[in-house]
Amino acid sequence: RFELAAGQAHDVSWPVATPVGVSALPWRVSVRDLAGTARDQIKVTQQVIPAFPVRTYQATIAQLTSPLSMPAQRPKGAVPGRGGIEVTLRAKLGDGLDGVREYMSGYPYSCFEQQASRAMALRDRARWDALMERLPAYLDRDGLIKYFPSDWIEGDDALSAYILAIASEGGYEVPEAERQRIILALQRVVAGKLVRRSALPTADLSIRKLAAIEALSRHGAAQPGMLDSISIDPNLWPTSAVIDWLGILDRVKGVKQAAARRDAALTILRSRLNFQGTIMTFSSERRDSLWWLMISGDSNANRMLLAVLGESGWREDIPRLVRGALGRQQYGHWNTTVANVWGVLAMEKFSRSFESVPVSGATGVRYADQRPVVKWPQPKGEAQLTLPWAQGQSSLGIAHIGGGAPWVMVRATAALPLEAPLFTGFKVIRTVSPLEQQHAGSFTRGDVVRVHLDLEAQSDMSWVVVDDPIPAGATVLGSGLGGQSELSQRGERAEGWAWPAFEERRFDGYRGYYRFVPKGRWSVEYTVRLNNPGTFQLPATRVEAMYAPEMFAEVPNAVVTVDAAPPAP
Repeated sequence: RFELAAGQAHDVSWPVATPVGVSALPWRVSVRDLAGTARDQIKVTQQVIPAFPVRTYQATIAQLTSPLSMPAQRPKGAVPGRGGIEVTLRAKLGDGLDGVREYMSGYPYSCFEQQASRAMALRDRARWDALMERLPAYLDRDGLIKYFPSDWIEGDDALSAYILAIASEGGYEVPEAERQRIILALQRVVAGKLVRRSALPTADLSIRKLAAIEALSRHGAAQPGMLDSISIDPNLWPTSAVIDWLGILDRVKGVKQAAARRDAALTILRSRLNFQGTIMTFSSERRDSLWWLMISGDSNANRMLLAVLGESGWREDIPRLVRGALGRQQYGHWNTTVANVWGVLAMEKFSRSFESVPVSGATGVRYADQRPVVKWPQPKGEAQLTLPWAQGQSSLGIAHIGGGAPWVMVRATAALPLEAPLFTGFKVIRTVSPLEQQHAGSFTRGDVVRVHLDLEAQSDMSWVVVDDPIPAGATVLGSGLGGQSELSQRGERAEGWAWPAFEERRFDGYRGYYRFVPKGRWSVEYTVRLNNPGTFQLPATRVEAMYAPEMFAEVPNAVVTVDAAPPAP
């Protein structure tokens, strides 16, 4: 409580330790005069972002046709009291995938593909419809979809084909006016009347045309003559193109020798399959990863499962294909947003066709001294258990007694501080330099600093994001809001041959999205004003290839202290 005389002003502050495990802090500030005749109040909610987020470090999925047992121990160095073993029991796989839901719910980046993929993977119709209302802003003058609503970015045929394909497969609508514009644009791409250069200088035009024709075939807008400009040789194509070819042969009437070509394409897919334990790979995996077209081995595995689910000759192989596709997951999800969408849609279709025996009886879980039991049926077809970490080494056991065979998904989660930089495909060095500093050697509220990021890519990559955090309450200058000094931003430099296609100056940090990053070094700078005093832990700085997320760099950041006033001399 603070009392002020009329006309007086006082800067009020008090220290607050942010509690662990909360996502938001609600505040209410009330002001009244001493006579009690006037009062005012304001409510504010402050978002909390963990410096060391709880992440999935191990995950597995299995069908309980027999008891399951595995060792379990909290990762060394993990923050006590956070994370644990999460067990999800589900009658049907198609009802949802927890690791995928967690990954897609918390996915931080926001290009059009990622927003659409999140909506589809989460089966959030409201989110999808809201995005479709903004679709006109993402269409270029020719009708192709752009990754960001920027006037100088061109639309992309691969992105446009992907949106039409998942909308058809997932049963969601694209507004009719925009759908017709996209269809017309893709038809012009296939006919060679509309040219878009690939993000990578490579001979991928036939692959892109096949993807466009496959998407058009889902909307009744493909004709056999569209194939005339493509050399038909599936043995030489990457797996994604063979899958597109199958879809074209299924939907486009009048293709010559369609039945024989279809059998040949299925034979090619089968010949490329390679099972190692429960993991499914392709013999052509190295040349199948067309990351600049949003294509990965995981997306191919899930799309292939969708393509053959209705094939009578593959029916006995389907359970193994499902386990193989699920076995490709790392940390409970597939490697890209695109792969997760195709995975969710494939599991839904599999569940409708293959999980007809209802689950009954009971499933018991044993971990240390915890012994929960799940009885079937469950109201929502699933049960979720959270088991805090036990001290030391223990084991997790799960067994089912009764009818059917429920699926079990086990995830080991922990908040694990990053102790040293991790460089896998990228490198990053972060430097902070004062521009306006009230007292040398320390930061004070009102100081302005320049953040410089030196970055290096080990190989050419498309759609790379640079994600760098700032202290709570600080402001990244340059958003165009009033009161931000343009003088402070002068001197910001960017070097190298990589230029951001889109930038976000957020309350929690700076993000730059790059359509293409060539092999080599580049740098970026931005300016920050420190507005709040306090001691702040920062998340790690991260650079990631969004469609090849195994290519990343992550470096820990030191604790930042901002003083309320300059220290006394």
